[in-house]
Amino acid sequence: MQTQLFEALEQFEPTMIALRRDFHRHPELSFQEVRTPERIAAFYAERGIPHQTAVGGRGVVATIEGKQPGPTIAVRADFDALPLQEETTLAFRSIHPGVMHACGHDGHTAMVMALAATLYPLRDQLQGTIRIIHQHGEEVFPGGAIQMIEGGVLEGVDAIFATHLENDLPVGTIGFREGHTLCAIDEFEIIVHGQGGHAQAPHKTKDALVAGAQLVCNLQHLVSRRVDPFEPAVLAIGSFHAGTAPNIVTGEARIVGEIRTFNETLRHQLRQEVDLVAKTTCAGIGASYSIDFTTGYPALWNHPDETKLVQEAAAFLPKASVRALTPMMAADDFAHYLTHVPGSYFFTGSGYTDGRVNYPQHHPQYEINEQALLVGAKTLGATVLRALKPKD
Repeated sequence: MQTQLFEALEQFEPTMIALRRDFHRHPELSFQEVRTPERIAAFYAERGIPHQTAVGGRGVVATIEGKQPGPTIAVRADFDALPLQEETTLAFRSIHPGVMHACGHDGHTAMVMALAATLYPLRDQLQGTIRIIHQHGEEVFPGGAIQMIEGGVLEGVDAIFATHLENDLPVGTIGFREGHTLCAIDEFEIIVHGQGGHAQAPHKTKDALVAGAQLVCNLQHLVSRRVDPFEPAVLAIGSFHAGTAPNIVTGEARIVGEIRTFNETLRHQLRQEVDLVAKTTCAGIGASYSIDFTTGYPALWNHPDETKLVQEAAAFLPKASVRALTPMMAADDFAHYLTHVPGSYFFTGSGYTDGRVNYPQHHPQYEINEQALLVGAKTLGATVLRALKPKD
């Protein structure tokens, strides 16, 4: 059946690319997706593929039931875009100012739609059920995965799979990893409350800018001095705002940052440490503070058996093109699914190999080599077929 599927995907490739370009041209921000789920649902309706809309709010779920009973295997693709002004010269670049598909979600969606369209005609040969999950809101906390799970997408599911396009890997390669693959992520906002005044009398103030600057420096010591060097961790400050004029000592400073970890104990420890450093630093100038943590996604842990299926599924590629990867300090709310059912999340290489610059995700000139779509769809499809086979 894999041969039939691959031949069908090859014939469907032009349509898959056209779908990806349509989504790229019409990006929608997280939790604001309207046209995208409508387009996905219309695609399934045109082909008579059973599907549900408004799952978890904005998601779409298609179901392919095999003629014979068997396991239920899910495939997930995210479809939201980013608040970014596109700077490519593509003929199908975004028509919406300040909104861009710069993380490959347009490609993920097209791959999975193509897979569903080519698997559906083969349903009489299938043993089990395939659930196609199109998820909204991956880019923004709390993420759409929680809503989809609450909407029942994992009920009866035996395993789940997903792929992400990756420009750091050349097109024609698949990257996999067993165990911890992506990190957990949390965000924090600290407001330093000082006492403002005239710059000519600093002794009558409690300078929130100075306290904030010192706090930013002190926070950098946490990973280097409070974390085991063999435990991956990142503490990053992404925003620091204070002051309005050179002759005004500001009474307030705002600092926004994030914590990335794999170890759940360390994750909670660093939250406590950030709070303690903020307290002691602000106390040094007599200021107070407030802190707000936003819990993000858990660490993504790929299950061994399901990851082995991905490796086996990618055997149609040259052996050197199937690569074991090291953990990444990126995050994805697909991790939520993997806390409920076994599964695996792998990477599909989408980088150019002809000398063109491969811009990273979240870059205004991000673009993918569209040959990656067929490779990713084939790997996902071969993985699903293996997962449907009865276990000995």
